[in-house]
Amino acid sequence: MKKLLKLLLLFLFAFVAYQSFLFIKGYPGPSDHQVEYEVNAETLPNALHPIVAKKVEVLKEKTAEKEITILITDDYRSFEEQDKLYDKGRRTPGKVVTHLEGGESYHNYGLAVDFALQLENGNVIWDTEYDGNGNGQSDWFEVAEFAKELGFHWGGDWNGFKDYPHLQMDFGLTINDLQEGKRPKISQVKTESIVKLP
Repeated sequence: MKKLLKLLLLFLFAFVAYQSFLFIKGYPGPSDHQVEYEVNAETLPNALHPIVAKKVEVLKEKTAEKEITILITDDYRSFEEQDKLYDKGRRTPGKVVTHLEGGESYHNYGLAVDFALQLENGNVIWDTEYDGNGNGQSDWFEVAEFAKELGFHWGGDWNGFKDYPHLQMDFGLTINDLQEGKRPKISQVKTESIVKLP
């Protein structure tokens, strides 16, 4: 019973903290490496970080201007959801879809999203060669370039395993930093750094 009460209080605190972020007018841009962090091991996020969420909206607008529609297929993921994904192909039926357990993914801290392309007929595809706007370039790679200009790191650039749908903003924090309770601050850089494409 104490554990349940503690979890409930933790969730309530996280919810209140997130709501307060929504009212802050000046969010920092993740590509600004002077972004500071705060230590708050008691609080885990329960949604996308506000800066990441705003940058995703800008990414959707910029890709739409190039006649590319993207769909965010995954964003914030709880530790429990991460563990369920990790179990696929190991403890539960299906293909292995991740090598990361709960707490080991930037999704678990609201700092990552996965995307796919959405066609005019509503179908969703993960075809990295598709050129729907007919400009001679892969739509997928065009999205990745826009995302990188906005400050995202793209999983397609990783050495070894390539995670083509994955975009993350780490604010200079490693997974170990996040596990230790470090969280990016969101109050010292002006709003303009979010809404302008560099």
